[in-house]
Amino acid sequence: MLLEIKNIKVHYNKVAALKGVSMAVPDKGIVTIVGANGAGKSTTLRAISGLVRISDGEIIFDGQRIDRLAPEKIVALGIAHVPEGRRVFPDLTVEENLRTGAFLRSDKDGIEADLRDVFKRFPRMEERRGQWARSLSGGEQQMLAIGRALMSRPRMLILDEPSMGLSPVMVQEMARAIRDIVDRGVPVVLVEQNAELALKLANFAYVLETGTIALEGPARELHDNDHVRKAYLGA
Repeated sequence: MLLEIKNIKVHYNKVAALKGVSMAVPDKGIVTIVGANGAGKSTTLRAISGLVRISDGEIIFDGQRIDRLAPEKIVALGIAHVPEGRRVFPDLTVEENLRTGAFLRSDKDGIEADLRDVFKRFPRMEERRGQWARSLSGGEQQMLAIGRALMSRPRMLILDEPSMGLSPVMVQEMARAIRDIVDRGVPVVLVEQNAELALKLANFAYVLETGTIALEGPARELHDNDHVRKAYLGA
């Protein structure tokens, strides 16, 4: 497994947000985390990328324990995190935003090649490369945030609610982009409010409820699970 999460716990002050969560992510495909608001999905992602500290357990990436590392060290190891809400730099241009994703890299030729690849993957970004990021639509900002993450040349991509606030057309475009990223060999850990979409995209799924894993298994099987259908798919 590329990523192993072993019985991690996270507390905010004295409140337990994660109560002993264990997960595994292989080196290919999509793993999704499904759950209600407040279940601990985003906290799990933030723990992986070092944005919150775990109070117990271990997080191991490619054989190396990372839960004690600073976020920039985790990025340098190959984990790129696109947080909920996109969080692009509004007063930088599209191209400047993208180049910030490569701030830990020094291979100039590789950076230029990856920039061309992002523009090929997201043609709208090339059309708007000189525009301020704040002038983009929500869907375009999400493309920019993912493109910026790809500029770090990640070995694993973490996506937190990529379809939030997007039109149905943009949601489908985002889904195609995620599939393309995985097809090119970058595994994805996906948290997505649209559980139907997440379970259709993913290979494996975890259901997180109040800080614990309630169910896990192949995404197609969980899609047909009665509890999941009633709780998360509106069936």
